Amino acid sequence: MNPADVGQAALDAPNLSLITLFLHAHIVVKCVMLGLALASIWSWAIIIDKVLLFGRVRRQIDRFEKVFWSGQSLEDLYRSLSSRPASAMAALFVAAMREWKRSFEAGARSPIGLQMRIDRVLDVTITRESERLESRLLFLATVGSAGPFIGLFGTVWGIMTSFQAIAASKNTSLAVVAPGIAEALMATALGLIAAIPAVIAYNKLSSSAGKITSRLEGFADEFSAILSRQIDERV
Repeated sequence: MNPADVGQAALDAPNLSLITLFLHAHIVVKCVMLGLALASIWSWAIIIDKVLLFGRVRRQIDRFEKVFWSGQSLEDLYRSLSSRPASAMAALFVAAMREWKRSFEAGARSPIGLQMRIDRVLDVTITRESERLESRLLFLATVGSAGPFIGLFGTVWGIMTSFQAIAASKNTSLAVVAPGIAEALMATALGLIAAIPAVIAYNKLSSSAGKITSRLEGFADEFSAILSRQIDERV
């Protein structure tokens, strides 16, 4: 090919930059792209927030366990934490101790009933803390599962629009076909960009939340046994 022809072909080639593709896309495809971009941004915000939260919760639990098993009396520890529990595990401790003290102050004399109330308080507190840890993870699961399909919808719509443009212009050259197909495929790419991190993060964060909940349940069982011995000694 003549070098002059090559240069002219390069000048005539369509501009396929991402911004140009977005600006020339159909309004439906634009909406799909914007929605996926916003979903991706919000997913990353949730991921960063949860990573920081889980790290902070684990450190707080480690500090509480160190203090709890150091031999400090339960009464002293309760007085220091009752106003503002410093961690999820401290919240378990305070909730159980509050029920334990309230029952004895009211003159409770049924060890079985008291033990059942303490266990129920522990279960409710664990459920509340677990819900706090897992909040907004459902959004990551939704983005991970629906993102590729939403992007595919934008791709299908874009390709349909491209075929209509080809039929109207009666020209099947690459210069006419390429921009429309590129616009369409961009929607699929955005869907994958949003979905892949969301799926990976959801699996990892769900596993981390499950491990923290297991630690809370283990402590609840141990503390319930401790309080059960205290109840037997007092009643």
